[in-house]
Amino acid sequence: MIVGLIGNIEYKEPNKLHLDVNGIIYEVFISLHTYGELTTQNVRLYISHIIREDAQQLYGFSQKGEKTLFEGMLKINGIGPKAALAICSTFTPEQFAGIISSKDVNALKKVPGIGPKSAARIMVELAGFDAILLQGDTFTTSASSEALMALESLGFKKEVIVNALSKCSATDTPTLVKEALKQLQKF
Repeated sequence: MIVGLIGNIEYKEPNKLHLDVNGIIYEVFISLHTYGELTTQNVRLYISHIIREDAQQLYGFSQKGEKTLFEGMLKINGIGPKAALAICSTFTPEQFAGIISSKDVNALKKVPGIGPKSAARIMVELAGFDAILLQGDTFTTSASSEALMALESLGFKKEVIVNALSKCSATDTPTLVKEALKQLQKF
């Protein structure tokens, strides 16, 4: 699985670029925010590698928070990579967190390809995701995301889990889950 690339830009458009990494040129789809931040030839991108039956596609982001937003959107039924990238192109992670916390469905409907039903589904399924985006790198580690998924499977609400995980200091998944469960007993 490709999670990052460092290389030189061979060709660039607002929605994709060709990145030369040691003689191999990759096509990477990007958001408009990432496009605006790529001012030099040599770049480093966080990559979301999507493998399907008929294609392997790379989606690149200049910020880790934008990758977190993109991958969070893909977990929602009916939201594919194109719609997720459109959301990343329309909103920064901070703006999106504000939209989720204020439950502003009308702002989401402004994204190309997102209608009223999809906007409402995003609001319901991403309740609490705003805290993950605002926490920054705290919840982008695999241990934190695995602990979040494990606690969700036990039936806890995402907002409560995020609050509990923010008070934990462990770095490995099993210890993080144990610490979070102790925090969740207090609620």
